Amino acid sequence: APAPAPAPAPAPAPAPAPSTLDTNRRALAAALGKPNRLLLGLGTVPITDIQKQSLLPDIYDQYLNGVGTNSWRTWNSPDGAYVQIVAKNADTLGATPMFTLYQMAALGDSNLSGLSSQSYMQQYWDNVRLLFTQLKTYGKPALVNLEPDFWGYAQRLNNDPTKLFAYVGGSNPDCANQPSNVVGMASCLVQMARQYAPKAYIGFPPATWSDLASTEMAYMKAIGADKADFVVMQTLDRDIGCMEASYTPANCNRPWQKIWDENNVTSPNFKEHFTYARGYADNFKLPVIWWQTPLGQASTTPGGAPYAFRDNRVKYFLTHPEELVAAGGLGVVFSPGPLQTTINTDGGQYKARSSSYLASPVALP
Repeated sequence: APAPAPAPAPAPAPAPAPSTLDTNRRALAAALGKPNRLLLGLGTVPITDIQKQSLLPDIYDQYLNGVGTNSWRTWNSPDGAYVQIVAKNADTLGATPMFTLYQMAALGDSNLSGLSSQSYMQQYWDNVRLLFTQLKTYGKPALVNLEPDFWGYAQRLNNDPTKLFAYVGGSNPDCANQPSNVVGMASCLVQMARQYAPKAYIGFPPATWSDLASTEMAYMKAIGADKADFVVMQTLDRDIGCMEASYTPANCNRPWQKIWDENNVTSPNFKEHFTYARGYADNFKLPVIWWQTPLGQASTTPGGAPYAFRDNRVKYFLTHPEELVAAGGLGVVFSPGPLQTTINTDGGQYKARSSSYLASPVALP
């Protein structure tokens, strides 16, 4: 009798469908015209310093500060030309421009009295409109980071964002449909971006402060941060060595800030931070862009000196990029705070480590 025919091989298991997060992450990279890998960026760095080292960042970030007299809109002529200057510099570098809107700190870092001033908020919204109309004129993709720290200070004042008054429609005809509270303010920022600058991609930054840790994600979702295009994740605005040295001129009197454990055993450590970031990515279904990550040079000696403080974020991030991607990351922007280590004073660390990463980049899933 003929031998029985062999049983057909089992069909291969279907590949898992991409998650909404991964779809959104790849789509944003494509919209920015960037490769499908973890992106690198630099911020608050003169373009000439970047060019001297032949660096090619994917993202180039600068602040937009102030409301009223001497605000960013007056830095160049005509009003708002600074946006085009930054965008042109980003184009020169082959980077996507990123703008950090930091206007709510104009009265002082934690002073939110401007929310209840109709004249102040009218100037605030006029600046926002100018930003997005300038980005429409630019006509290419750009990133906008919306008001770092402000949302944390607002939450500290009232954990219910519908109960904290803010002039919105009463100072801004573009948002007459929005309520006069912090939810309306956040919604108005999203609405104006969509109305005026369809190629601008926006993100809200949670403050990541320890006293807000258990409630911050719910608060950010309540203001509508999940309606943005990405999540802005902070590490620290200073090198950790500046904190270890308690260097007062740079506002480094924060003894609770400790270096992150690279072995991920003691707290604080990198694994804890990435778990926190992944929580936002999963909850909001949005990719994460780390911003204002310090440039301090890795050292086992605590402290340091102005422009030469230690930190280990560049070292760890650029030698463990797969962990950032696993945490929902799309990119990371490195930038120095006042009197902190820069790409000119880091002993060549950023150039060497970024070059090594780019020679073998990590793809987005």
